[in-house]
Amino acid sequence: MDRLGSMAVFVKAVDLGSFAAAASALGLSGPMVGKHIRFLEERLGVRLLNRTTRRQSLTDFGRAYYERCRVVLAEADAADALAADQLGEPRGRLRVTMPEHFGRRCVVPVLLQLARRYPALELDLSLGDRLVDLVEEGFDLAIRTGGLADRAGLIARRVARQRMVVCAAPAYLSAHGAPTDLDDLARHEGIIYRRSARIPQWLFPRDGRPAVEVLPRHRIQLDDLETIADLAVAGMGLAWLPSWLIREQLASGALVTVLPDQPEYLYDVHTLWVQTPHLPLKVRAAVDALAAALPGYMGPRCDPGGDPGGEG
Repeated sequence: MDRLGSMAVFVKAVDLGSFAAAASALGLSGPMVGKHIRFLEERLGVRLLNRTTRRQSLTDFGRAYYERCRVVLAEADAADALAADQLGEPRGRLRVTMPEHFGRRCVVPVLLQLARRYPALELDLSLGDRLVDLVEEGFDLAIRTGGLADRAGLIARRVARQRMVVCAAPAYLSAHGAPTDLDDLARHEGIIYRRSARIPQWLFPRDGRPAVEVLPRHRIQLDDLETIADLAVAGMGLAWLPSWLIREQLASGALVTVLPDQPEYLYDVHTLWVQTPHLPLKVRAAVDALAAALPGYMGPRCDPGGDPGGEG
């Protein structure tokens, strides 16, 4: 067996907590994962894991060996990335995690165009709103919208800003009238986005001061932006949505912008990757492509900004 490959299997089994999880992540069978671990133990002459039918735990030596393996594998990846850079074009598998709707509408088209440009580049894309651990789950890049929470060990670059607009169907406005200012929003029915039991306020910027927070009265809460857009088209109330999501509805007249003279709130869009001495060319190419193309999906007033190579 290949020692480096067995090290990678061992590290994955420790990171994910079981042979079965490692097998699923690596596309191997459970017995094959066990075979890799036994190969290392027999080669070293020392047990790495204590295993029972219900759980596994590292031995003292296994814990020290695990830390060394992580360093060795990281250096091997860096060496491979250096070789790829010398070849002059992105290649290999690029694993990217992104929000579901934003990813499907905006990010995936950019990455597909990048893959067409570089035939040796492979894409492994995950669309979902769960925040993942890039190191533990083996992602090269994450796309996140809004504020950034814990960024320990990560580099962030802002690549775009998404415009948030208040919109409604003409039928709703005909029946209830159009709001004339922010205070007037309180008398209108809103269709509200809710995520993890939290309801974000609608935000409206003010020069040099904190944003105004507004939450209309509401009977309908959803955790899916596309459904909120559909209900707004159906005349169920006002909605506060990113402009990229309702581009077609605004163009067709199915939705119209409410309070068009009110400045629109801008949510940052960041790419994040694990801090490393050598950024692989495939990651750099993806970040640069997203920074160049995503503002076109956000609207003409939203440029990417930020330092091309630094933290956002």
